[in-house]
Amino acid sequence: MNRESTLRVVCLAGSSDSGKTTLVEQLVPKLAEYGRVATVKSIHHDIEIDTPGTDTHRHRTAGAETVVGITPELIFDISTHGKRDPPSAPDGDRLLESDDHELQALASTLARLERRGYAFVVVEGFTKAPLPTILVGDRDPAAVGGEIVGRGTDSLDELLETIRTLEPQTTLE
Repeated sequence: MNRESTLRVVCLAGSSDSGKTTLVEQLVPKLAEYGRVATVKSIHHDIEIDTPGTDTHRHRTAGAETVVGITPELIFDISTHGKRDPPSAPDGDRLLESDDHELQALASTLARLERRGYAFVVVEGFTKAPLPTILVGDRDPAAVGGEIVGRGTDSLDELLETIRTLEPQTTLE
């Protein structure tokens, strides 16, 4: 199915404790008025998100590449490919011509979210990503990989309009 992308992606870049997560919490419900919203958070250390001993954890440690859990309130999936070993595109090609595994993992995630029909993705972290970026706090603009499209000090309405009018994102390149 070849369809024109409608996914709009924005990256929030700033130092720790600069207000990125607070801004995500403000943007997401407002963007949700215009379409489905997903968020992606860069985590720089390994964490265990699946409780050892649970069935989903046992499925994953048995070797499943992806485990999907469906509860009365949530559906979640856990995949084994992270920043160290990012997944390839479904056809086996690389999604991004870069040796940066972190950017490869982000490209794969954005492609998956696009296929799932999301309208907006707010990315927290991934400062090197060549994505439209909102600077939060005192981050040096030269330290980010994308075009600066706003600042955390801009009004919420200005930031929402900026995000809503971004060009659809089909790739990180």
